[in-house]
Amino acid sequence: MLINLLFPPRCPGCGTWGVRLCGRCLALFGMPKRVPGTGPPVFALAGYGGAARELVLAFKERGRRELAAVFGALVAAAVPRLPGVGPDPWLVPAPSRASAARARGGSHVLRMARASGFSTVPALAFARGVRDSARLDAASRQVNLAGRVRLVPDCLPPPGTPVVLLDDVVTTGSTARACVSVLKAAGIRVPAVLTLTTARRTHPHG
Repeated sequence: MLINLLFPPRCPGCGTWGVRLCGRCLALFGMPKRVPGTGPPVFALAGYGGAARELVLAFKERGRRELAAVFGALVAAAVPRLPGVGPDPWLVPAPSRASAARARGGSHVLRMARASGFSTVPALAFARGVRDSARLDAASRQVNLAGRVRLVPDCLPPPGTPVVLLDDVVTTGSTARACVSVLKAAGIRVPAVLTLTTARRTHPHG
């Protein structure tokens, strides 16, 4: 295509020209591995660093929406391997701040969840007052979310359906704990949390 001649594609992970996503960067995402820590069982597919981080940021912040299909396929392969999930789980995306979602053209996690092929409901939202957590420490993140994760009553999974909470990165685990707590309080079983990446250095994939 002429557009590719004028503006050749470039891998958002490593910058390789001529490909939309190279196999080397894709291979950084493996099968789900347990992330150490207390709270709900969290599993990640890669460490949040290097090319894996660049891919997540390209999808989340830099308009590379076509990566939803790639990440959706990774989620589709990972969910059946999560312990305790059972057949036909539903996905609930971790919420984003309303202003951030508007700037990104919608929830990137919801887009990824729907691309996985699993039944998906945006059952959670942030109330007003939640700040950007990027520069907050663990204690501040917990305070930031306290009482500010709410259910969306019209977007709940069927009663008795197991749910996997989905996110792009886990750092301190505050978001996962807050979201799972709200879902469980509503009688929704959440056997696992799945994230694309983890910022904890102990992840086996880097």
